[in-house]
Amino acid sequence: MSFLTRRTALAAALVAFTLPAHAAEPLRVVASFSLLGDLVQQVGGDRVAVTTLVGPGADGHVFQPTPAHARQVGQAQLVVSNGLGYEGWMPRLLQSTGYKGPQVVTTKGVKPIAGTRGHNHDHGHKHDHGRHDPHAWQSVPNVITYVKNIADGLCTADAAGCPAYRANAERYTAELKTLDADIRAAWAPIPAAQRKVITSHAAYAYYGQAYGVRFLSPQGVSTESEASAKGVAQLVRQIRKEGIKALFVENISDPRLIEQIGRETGVKPSGELYSDALSAPGADAETYVRMMRTNTERLVRAVRGD
Repeated sequence: MSFLTRRTALAAALVAFTLPAHAAEPLRVVASFSLLGDLVQQVGGDRVAVTTLVGPGADGHVFQPTPAHARQVGQAQLVVSNGLGYEGWMPRLLQSTGYKGPQVVTTKGVKPIAGTRGHNHDHGHKHDHGRHDPHAWQSVPNVITYVKNIADGLCTADAAGCPAYRANAERYTAELKTLDADIRAAWAPIPAAQRKVITSHAAYAYYGQAYGVRFLSPQGVSTESEASAKGVAQLVRQIRKEGIKALFVENISDPRLIEQIGRETGVKPSGELYSDALSAPGADAETYVRMMRTNTERLVRAVRGD
């Protein structure tokens, strides 16, 4: 080997040795739905390539995996899901792909709230959401737990990147703590008796528990559950009796039921909330933090009667 060849080989070896860790092939992570995809990206940074099965604006309750989704899971190095029965389709999907890699269930360590009536309805899709309300992400303190679990899972799948994941998680946790404090401050001036909101389905119990807001809905915690005529009539009477002003549709729900309630009560719907899915990029709920700020701003305005 000539001197020039040896020097070229040595230079190439030095370049390979000194390349930063993030120049390696990104870790392939599959997240079950858009909100978790954002959280994984926040913690993973440029070391991860995130694929989301249920995209922005889509409903994870009624999601039906396709062969393309199965291929994505089969190629993943880490799978991240919510748990608490939210992704009733996930066990079958994992089994069909033969995935044996690491998994993160983000609600590990979260204290669940019991599901409301209508939670376990099955309309041919076999989406049994279990006995717990799965929408734990509606409480910011719960999402701080999600972030810890995601960081742990990323460290398991990519030990070399663990210092970066821990640093990103610490930074993002500080942002979430600020968000939590801002939400509490937004509600602080409003009397507890006035904090009543009607939504399409029961997706906000964790928000209500964390921030002292009472949510009522014609549907259970799954969008698959059907609102009964008796339940809707009872809700209409309650709105009239208690003078509830805040009436919202959701970005994943059929608005017709809420519009019907609005007509029967004379309460004009206050707009749209984000429950189980983020908005498209560039819109007002493209990340988890923006979703929570947008929802809170709209809720507070509606409850005040603005």
